[in-house]
Amino acid sequence: MRSLELRPMVSVKTELLAALAAELEKLAPGVGAPAAFELPKQTGHGDLACTAALQLARTLKAKPRDIAERLRAALLATPAFERWVAAIEIAGPGFLNLQLKPAAKQQVVHAVLSEGERFGAQPDRGQRIIVEFVSANPTGPLHVGHGRQGALGDAICNLLATQGWQVHREFYYNDAGVQIDTLAHSVQLRAQGVKPGDAGWPEAAYNGDYIQDIADDFLARKSVKSGDREYTASGNAADLDGIRQFAVAYLRREQDEDLRAFGVRFDQFYLESSLYRDGRVQAAVDRLVAGGKTYTKDGALWLRTTDYGDDKDRVMRKSDGHYTYFVPDVAYHVTKWERGYHNAVNIQGTDHHGTIARVRAGLQAMGAGIPKGYPDYVLHTMVRVVRGGQEVKISKRAGSYVTLRDLIEWTSADAVRFFLLSRKPDTEYTFDVDLAIQKNNDNPVYYVQYAHARICSVLHAWGGDMQTLKNADFAPLDTPAAQALMLKLSAYPGVLAAAATDFAPHDITFYLRELAADYHRYYDAERILVDDVAVKTARVALAAAVAQVLRSGLTVLGVSAPAKM
Repeated sequence: MRSLELRPMVSVKTELLAALAAELEKLAPGVGAPAAFELPKQTGHGDLACTAALQLARTLKAKPRDIAERLRAALLATPAFERWVAAIEIAGPGFLNLQLKPAAKQQVVHAVLSEGERFGAQPDRGQRIIVEFVSANPTGPLHVGHGRQGALGDAICNLLATQGWQVHREFYYNDAGVQIDTLAHSVQLRAQGVKPGDAGWPEAAYNGDYIQDIADDFLARKSVKSGDREYTASGNAADLDGIRQFAVAYLRREQDEDLRAFGVRFDQFYLESSLYRDGRVQAAVDRLVAGGKTYTKDGALWLRTTDYGDDKDRVMRKSDGHYTYFVPDVAYHVTKWERGYHNAVNIQGTDHHGTIARVRAGLQAMGAGIPKGYPDYVLHTMVRVVRGGQEVKISKRAGSYVTLRDLIEWTSADAVRFFLLSRKPDTEYTFDVDLAIQKNNDNPVYYVQYAHARICSVLHAWGGDMQTLKNADFAPLDTPAAQALMLKLSAYPGVLAAAATDFAPHDITFYLRELAADYHRYYDAERILVDDVAVKTARVALAAAVAQVLRSGLTVLGVSAPAKM
């Protein structure tokens, strides 16, 4: 029976931080010097680092190394440091490098096995947040950019949920405006026998083969059902309004099927048309006019967005009577606020950058108490697709771009998810189709999934139960390879929290690749299923903990964790 009290690695750090904070207060009363640990840039320098001595040098008017000496002596005398820290070294101008005792690192194995998928997660904070993403116009198939946005939005929602947020996932359908008129007219022309390249084909029309598919089904009087609507075609090519309704329902169904194949779900689909139908757009305009936030010039209605930091005022209603596209956006975001979502995140392409200032300005001008930075935005770049060493730019079905469905069919939903999340959203990304289907260590998603499957094979060969692993004596996990692996495991809660705060799921992909690499190194360094029962059980427990964290991280990304490969 173990005499060592089991405490999660996270709790160990909490104890050490509390002790550090107390000693810093004694050194500099009332200063509020931050008690924080960093990871050393080089693993040989220790397990944790502290820069407090450098930060206090000016306040205490002393050399950082002298402060570091005083702080080191004080910390080593505290119960927490005495229990969990093997040594503290002073490096450079005054860095404190901490070497944890093996027992401190071993706590994480029990924590992971006991908490399971909840390891690193936080309790419900009682706060709601709405995340809007994809929000594609129902005018064509989802393209690769929509795929990047879908992967980002879903992963960000998952991250926020791990940190106790009550997350609402919303898709905003732009089912009103010029683009829908263009769609209806394009389908009508195809139904009438006019095709791209013919004399009567408009330059602005949609050219993909999917337009002909819609026209054929409309002429065949087929029925289509999607979400909140079901529509049966009249088959009359002169029925433009009927074509419009059928085409929107048809493409909504197509997009919904793609999203399901991609594993992306939504709690609500909000229709732009409802903002006009319910009078919300007009109400927003009336409120801005009544509040003196607008003026008329050249027959157009303008919003004084420069009063709220925009570089110039913006047209709300053009001289022809039509509203510009940011006006319904303002009305829509008022509904988010009124629905109680005082925290909101919009995930959009970088081409929407110009709308941020005017939407926020419109919301502030409404006088509804909406703060200046509402909503938050995550902007992403488009994706370049390469196959066979050549860039792929056109899908026959879409007419002008690679679709999300193409990418999934060429590779897999898992590969598309992981690849599209593996870089910061605002950085350019090239999706290599050939790499995504390789089954080797060069393929990052295969590399991570293989680590999980490899552990599942070990667990199957071992044949024991999880309770045995939870009750194991972890003392044999004292080798450098095991210590490094446990330290990497202990970093997961912090990585998870930071990724949620920064809307940065790419940090999870980096972490999972590093964890998989550490496990592969550990597996190569130490045989797990040895004859010594105590050593074997401890090593199997460590492997099981790694599998759990790999599985949890992949779940956040929306990627599967196969037991066999």
